[in-house]
Amino acid sequence: MEKMNTQKGKNKAKSGLVKKFTGLLLVSAFMLPNVFAQSPKEIEKVINQAHKEFKGEKGGKNADYIPYLKNVNSDLYGIAIVTADGKVYEVGDTKFEFGIESISKAFVLAMAMQQKGSDKIEDSIGVDATGMPFNSVTAIELEGQKPSNPFVNAGAMATNSIIDAKSKEDKWKFIMDNFNKFAGRDLKVIDELFKSEMATNQHNQAIALLLESYGRMYDNPMTTVELYTKQCSIGVNAKDLAIMAATFANNGVNPITKEKVLEPKYVPKVLSVMSTAGLYETTGEWLFSVGLPGKSGVGGGIIAVVPGVMGIAVFSPPLDEAGNSVRAQKAIEMISDNLGLNVFSAKAKR
Repeated sequence: MEKMNTQKGKNKAKSGLVKKFTGLLLVSAFMLPNVFAQSPKEIEKVINQAHKEFKGEKGGKNADYIPYLKNVNSDLYGIAIVTADGKVYEVGDTKFEFGIESISKAFVLAMAMQQKGSDKIEDSIGVDATGMPFNSVTAIELEGQKPSNPFVNAGAMATNSIIDAKSKEDKWKFIMDNFNKFAGRDLKVIDELFKSEMATNQHNQAIALLLESYGRMYDNPMTTVELYTKQCSIGVNAKDLAIMAATFANNGVNPITKEKVLEPKYVPKVLSVMSTAGLYETTGEWLFSVGLPGKSGVGGGIIAVVPGVMGIAVFSPPLDEAGNSVRAQKAIEMISDNLGLNVFSAKAKR
């Protein structure tokens, strides 16, 4: 037992150093001049290349544990980029609306930080990667009955629950209003998807009750499961997600509407968690290959943020075993490589 506790302490110290290093890296990226090294022609050329290169990709399969997602056309594929100065580039199926799913976690985290502060999130939920599947119960036990981070399901539900509101209706209005500000338009829940997920979310209900037993659920657990499921069922398209990602890239200001959505001091905090836990247990592989903060969802979307430069979004339903879009990962890696966007590279064109 003593050996196990010692190892847990070492792991926490190590993860804390990784978190601090990543945060410093992203803060320094935000301090770079907001100069775009990529010309419009370069961006258009690269996204068209990425779309053509991977359109025939046959790897992965749709999420089949949610009936609605299983039936989405697996050939759909769209890429969108929105720069921090508001230029929009898109190719393919960028107007098709799909479920935002776990990508919503990044934006609800931002809302919770805005309301509660980043220290409260770190203390109550945690910001360390688990290295385990997004719906893991074991991770809660190993982290001392704590959700670990806001991007696993346990942490995402705890994050939703920590938002203050007078009623369930008021909380949902607060969440939806903020999503609309990030996207720059009024978004809506896909009712069929919401019903499909509510009929199959027993595992999340169990996680919520477990968190409540450990004092880590900050609202009624079943209300939280409902609102969490609802946030994951919001309909977006690739262009919406690129605008939302670009709002992070633009220091919390929507580059299309020019509205300030998030305090600048919280942007690096959100991006740090995206860098360490944004693609579930394969986040390390993503960061190694792409070099950008990212967040995926089982609806087939992935966003990536280039601080001070642009937001990237790709939609393609077939997923790998971890729940990340196969085409989207490959497309964003190509875009990052060809445009020189990797935040870890001294030669990056930012």
